[in-house]
Amino acid sequence: MTYVIHGATGAQGAPVVAALAAAGKSVTAPTRKADAVVDGARVVAAGYDSVAELTHVYRGAEGVFVHLPMGSEEDRQTYARNILAALREARPARVVFSTSGAPIDPGTGGAASELVRGLADSGLSHAVIEPTLYLENLLLPFVIGAVHERGALPYPIRADFPVSWASHLDIADAAVALFDRPDVTGVVSIGQYPAPTGPDLATAFGTHFGKDVAFEPITPEQFGTSVAPFIGEGPAAGVAAVYEALSTLPELSITPENSAQKLLGVTTRTTGQWLTDVGL
Repeated sequence: MTYVIHGATGAQGAPVVAALAAAGKSVTAPTRKADAVVDGARVVAAGYDSVAELTHVYRGAEGVFVHLPMGSEEDRQTYARNILAALREARPARVVFSTSGAPIDPGTGGAASELVRGLADSGLSHAVIEPTLYLENLLLPFVIGAVHERGALPYPIRADFPVSWASHLDIADAAVALFDRPDVTGVVSIGQYPAPTGPDLATAFGTHFGKDVAFEPITPEQFGTSVAPFIGEGPAAGVAAVYEALSTLPELSITPENSAQKLLGVTTRTTGQWLTDVGL
């Protein structure tokens, strides 16, 4: 039996593939390009837009790791419906869905919420990984470049705004643990606790690189403009809107009760540990 890992060629899925392969597990990577090469995995051509292709790759799987790709909300909702239809038909042994930071409030009506509701109604063994913000966002060229060039860490949050940051490596650790823990269901929050503020992040970067680094709050609009060349104007506008909404909150912190630390015994990396682990 195999583990099906979506996004195996990208930042979110690749660490899950690496962790499972290191543990000697069989891994299948569904991709849009049949000629893609994924170390540690067998590549199968399958896209989110085809229920038949997804059903074929999910059938007989020991576990499926799913996250929704960036794109228009209309496309993401279509993908969520197709994934659910395929999962209901194929009946894999276990499903782990990462929200990738998207809200799962039932009142939002978003694609992530639709997928969470569908999994709850499917009768499948499943769990939902709920990260907040990814530490990898701090590796965007205009962010890490500012750290090196002028000792500043620019990001679109208030200086006093605590965030339970997590990395893709932490998500992989939790996903692999959840495949082996069918007794853990529902939402599992991933992130640093207590949640660090922007200046805390800057201090960790400064300690790691051996220089003074100051946190620099920027506006969501500035961030959207800077990120647009990498993800496109439409998705960048959506990202800016997310940070605009975050600006109205007092914090973005996980609670210990449903954390990976408590439920799985998985310790989220500190910012300094993450910087070391990614080889910076």
